[in-house]
Amino acid sequence: MRRMIQRPVVLLVIFPAFLVVGVSLPTNGQATPEARLARVENGLLPAYTIAGRPLPLSSLTERMAALHVPGVSIAVINGDAIEWAKGYGVLEAGTTTPVTPETLFQAASISKSVAALGAMRLVERGDLALDEDVNLGLKSWKVPENEFTKTEKVTLRRLLSHTAGLTVHGFGGYPAEASLPSVVQVLDGEKPANSAPVRVDVVPGKINRYSGGGFTVMQLLMSETSGKAFPSLLSKLVLEPVGMTRSTYEQPLPAGRRGEAATAHHSNGKPVPGLFHTYPEMAAAGLWTTPTDLARFLLEIRKALAGHSEVISVETARMMTTPVKPGYGLGLSLERLGPAATFGHGGSNEGFKCLMTAFFAEGRGAVVMTNGDLGGGLCREILRSIAREYQWPAYGPVEKTVVRVAPEILSAYAGRYELRPGRIVKIVLQGETLFILDGPQKIELYPEADNRFFEMVNETRLAFLKGSDGKTAFMFIDGQMQARRIGD
Repeated sequence: MRRMIQRPVVLLVIFPAFLVVGVSLPTNGQATPEARLARVENGLLPAYTIAGRPLPLSSLTERMAALHVPGVSIAVINGDAIEWAKGYGVLEAGTTTPVTPETLFQAASISKSVAALGAMRLVERGDLALDEDVNLGLKSWKVPENEFTKTEKVTLRRLLSHTAGLTVHGFGGYPAEASLPSVVQVLDGEKPANSAPVRVDVVPGKINRYSGGGFTVMQLLMSETSGKAFPSLLSKLVLEPVGMTRSTYEQPLPAGRRGEAATAHHSNGKPVPGLFHTYPEMAAAGLWTTPTDLARFLLEIRKALAGHSEVISVETARMMTTPVKPGYGLGLSLERLGPAATFGHGGSNEGFKCLMTAFFAEGRGAVVMTNGDLGGGLCREILRSIAREYQWPAYGPVEKTVVRVAPEILSAYAGRYELRPGRIVKIVLQGETLFILDGPQKIELYPEADNRFFEMVNETRLAFLKGSDGKTAFMFIDGQMQARRIGD
């Protein structure tokens, strides 16, 4: 089921499951960091709760085991300071070396936010221009011109906001034994690159479409403009000034630091061969870091917005946190409005899932990093527990009302559904309950109406639509048609 509804590497859209709707979230008891930490560890919540039923609280260790996530690291921001940071589990399944707050994880697409701050520092210095054709600064490679670039050009502002019209959503990385491509080979999709060429196929500025390829163009632009290798450039521009002392963009991770790093794990809990993948697409996916260092990054943005940062100006911070298109600024995901508004990013590399968020209105936030492919859902469960304990104005579960649907109606939905060529799931009716069978997973569907359901495992909503023959023909997932019925 996990691949059926893969969420984007970073969390770029507003998910209603994060809003507090009709659920009483206050907690009681001691407010010491130690007491709060203990309640967070034992208060994990799903995206949905059911009206009239107790809150389905789980412990972190239970959920790590259920999701085959060997290691987790968390940092919590409260009162514009890091209140606590803690590691859980082990660096690698089957070993005993513990995760600590100093353990390195791949930040995946969170790398984009940190790289964006570096790019904006170059803009402040006058080394880069936000609204200039990037081909004027690129040397060894140019964005290929075509009919889409006749009047509108690829600019840094558009790269940072995913509005440049460029292709290639994300990158899969390279196994330990694989040859690594140069950045130019990545951009042209030439071997040994394992991704498609990065090209403009929509008029720049017309739409917002997530593009790791665009950030790889930015990586080359920053390196060629400065004359410095990207890891050392970002170290000087961002990591050192912000105090991200454990972090590095070096890819591959230097051998001397591999003992500090968590091993990536597949969804079955098995380690990724070679420990983890390497990402030459450093700006898009290559940062190694800790939740504490990312919390320092979030706090630096907060300081800059208040006019107290020595790293960037208040004007730059405001540009980064102002939507260019709905849900995204310059390198930062932006969610909700008013007191519940947040900035941050999510990340998804092979075997690593992570999430960071901070509120605009208050000095509160959190960073969660995991070393398992099913860690994305776990990150959100942890954030909901933190939200409940610290009484955040967002990230609580949505309360749902379950209705009874007649078995004869439910039976019409049973069948085989094709998500894409070769990717098939099955809907079955057992008693008066529908389930999705997806490989070894058996996921219960809870009815909200005759044709609308939700499920707790992947935190999705589903709806069924009949075809012209009166039979169920399509399955919608989170409002988008993603499957068609192909048989019983």
